[in-house]
Amino acid sequence: MFTSLSDTFTLSNGVGIPCVGFGTYKTPDGNVCVTGVLTALEAGYRHIDTAEFYFNEEGVGKALAETSLPREDIFVTTKVWNTHQGFDATLRAFDLSMQKLGLDTLDLYLVHWPITKDFKEDYPARFIDTWRALERLYEEGRVRAIGVCNCLKTHLNVLFDACKVPPMVNQIEYHFGFTDRDQMEAVAFSQANGVVVEGWAPLCRGNAFGHPVLAAVAQKHGKTEAQVLVRFCLEHGVLPLPKSATPSRIIENADVFSFSLDAEDLAALDAVSSIGRLGPHPDEARH
Repeated sequence: MFTSLSDTFTLSNGVGIPCVGFGTYKTPDGNVCVTGVLTALEAGYRHIDTAEFYFNEEGVGKALAETSLPREDIFVTTKVWNTHQGFDATLRAFDLSMQKLGLDTLDLYLVHWPITKDFKEDYPARFIDTWRALERLYEEGRVRAIGVCNCLKTHLNVLFDACKVPPMVNQIEYHFGFTDRDQMEAVAFSQANGVVVEGWAPLCRGNAFGHPVLAAVAQKHGKTEAQVLVRFCLEHGVLPLPKSATPSRIIENADVFSFSLDAEDLAALDAVSSIGRLGPHPDEARH
């Protein structure tokens, strides 16, 4: 199971998605982003994750234009931000993202949050309208796959009940030390219904480094704690999206295929709940 960066998760429509993605959240646009993405591609990553809200789509696009790799070898994801939800607004946001990325076809388009504080009174109608825009883009062949972010079971059921094309991906907070019941239910429900789960913040935003359980597992395998954290996601059938702007760490985070975590490792890691939630609750996003 997952022996190289070329291995893939298979989406419900048959599209393969590389099993480790390079995250770009908080990566500054411009040279930092371009260098980071190019370093990731040189290290073997073939899956780049960005978003309208990351404000670095242009940097990602420049890197994609500069790499010698064929476009079809790179899986690119972006997301529609909360303030641009709704059918027409989402279509406009998609066009702008594609312009910034310099792409004709996108591999995966995601809805960034299901509910936000500024639009709670519009839920679920606005969420459904946004999803119908993604369905339109998918039906027109402008995107190869569509999905959501930060959705719990209740949010997913809204789409399952109302829409023609079910989400193919659910990108949510997932990492060592986070055992929130609703979040774990979302993972299990997604996987049981053919929705690939992607994990953001798999490195716990640095908050887990030095934890005695994590350190012990890393020492046992002769790996770094970051490598164990990435492998932890894979062992649970979750696609990790590690991020870094440091070239050595970008390379290190991809070197997770020479070892696996056994049942004893996973039991010890799964028993830790002290890291907790690092981002907002899916019902309480800010904008």
